[in-house]
Amino acid sequence: MAILEQPYLDLLNKIMTTGHDKSDRTKTGTRSLFGAQMRFNLAEGFPILTTKRVPFGLIKSELLWFLRGDTNIKFLLEHNNHIWDEWAFKNWIQSPAYEGPDMTDFGLRVQSEPEFKKIYQAEMKKFDERILNDDDFAQKYGNLGNVYGAQWRHWEKRDGSFIDQIQNVVDQIKTTPDSRRMIVTAWNPEDVPNSALPPCHVMFQFYVVDNKLSVQLYQRSGDMFLGVPFNIASYSLLLHLIARETGLEVGEFVHTLGDAHIYDNHFDQVKELLANKPYDSPQLWLNPDKKNIMDFEMEDIKLIGYHHHQTIKAPVAV
Repeated sequence: MAILEQPYLDLLNKIMTTGHDKSDRTKTGTRSLFGAQMRFNLAEGFPILTTKRVPFGLIKSELLWFLRGDTNIKFLLEHNNHIWDEWAFKNWIQSPAYEGPDMTDFGLRVQSEPEFKKIYQAEMKKFDERILNDDDFAQKYGNLGNVYGAQWRHWEKRDGSFIDQIQNVVDQIKTTPDSRRMIVTAWNPEDVPNSALPPCHVMFQFYVVDNKLSVQLYQRSGDMFLGVPFNIASYSLLLHLIARETGLEVGEFVHTLGDAHIYDNHFDQVKELLANKPYDSPQLWLNPDKKNIMDFEMEDIKLIGYHHHQTIKAPVAV
């Protein structure tokens, strides 16, 4: 057994002790380092955090959402996944059609105004219910623009046709495994201004050696406490799924970050997490009857032996 999360814990501690204090877009403030890297050997286990509970169901549903090329939060809400709600909700409250309570700077006000938090939660609940039950509303306000799913599976070309980047790399891995061009990119400069959240995990590259498939992710911006644990688990799962379809064993997940940061209002939570003793990493189970990545459903993906500490909540900076 192995403790695969140690590179993450080491980087978290390094940022806390040697990071640079900076302002940021959300006006929350961060402590950050530039150009960090973590490596995880997936042959030894699955690198989901054990020093806090990470909800694997959310990771599965989000990745399946990406792989389907979907960009509407309705699929996520149907699987009780709310991790993209804030960005869709922001589009709604900034639209001329919104007639509810004032939601200006709701991200900061939720943290500082207890009474406003109740109003926000009530408005968010009404928004989610309407997405689930009103198809026209969902189509208009549940769509996040050309985020990951669109760029991965439907990259629009100048001539109006589309590129399926995921299928392309699967084909390359099968036919030209020594290629240095097995890359998927989500960063499209033309689409950045129109996306609810410009891609944080910008591009990833596959590498094959000794019948093992590895992947390196470049992430321009990483919320180390809330977002990065999801990214580690999500891309490790993606690697397993691509390896299954291409008939390879899993190798390394290499995670390279541009701005790796801890938000100022996450410091106490980070200290709590670092004080927890990690457990051995779990193993990933994939339904042996499934091979194609598009055939996998939620019940086909499970963790075996996932022991973890308690959930540690922290506010999302929007």
